[in-house]
Amino acid sequence: MRHNKKFNHLSRKVGHRRALLKNMTNSLIEHKRIETTLTKAKALRQYIEPLVTKAKEDSLHNRRVVFSYIQNKHAVTELFNTIGPKVADRPGGYTRVIKLGNRLGDGAEMAMIELVDFNEIYNPNEAKPKKTTRRKKKKVPTATLR
Repeated sequence: MRHNKKFNHLSRKVGHRRALLKNMTNSLIEHKRIETTLTKAKALRQYIEPLVTKAKEDSLHNRRVVFSYIQNKHAVTELFNTIGPKVADRPGGYTRVIKLGNRLGDGAEMAMIELVDFNEIYNPNEAKPKKTTRRKKKKVPTATLR
């Protein structure tokens, strides 16, 4: 019977799995988009979503709770100062997993996981800078003095 076996163990022991997810979380917070296998991306999504939810409310307690998971003060600062305010009005679903195909070496399914609000292509609601037309300047005749 497989009672209480909800999450994927990723063929790793507990310490190795926690270190893997912690490092991938730090990379995702720093770069806003990483490429990994599909299984790891889905496991990372379950790991990081509650941390981003905690980052929506900036308090010392939430910072300490998140720090206990990722143990990188630069990542915690980035999470609470830039990511938290940007996703404050979103009720969940902070990450997106996009399948990329199979890896050449071993045929593993690859995926890209990214933070949803930090992708400019998929965010049509975000204000875009106005485009200005660049016209050729008219030549102004210069008066010659004789």
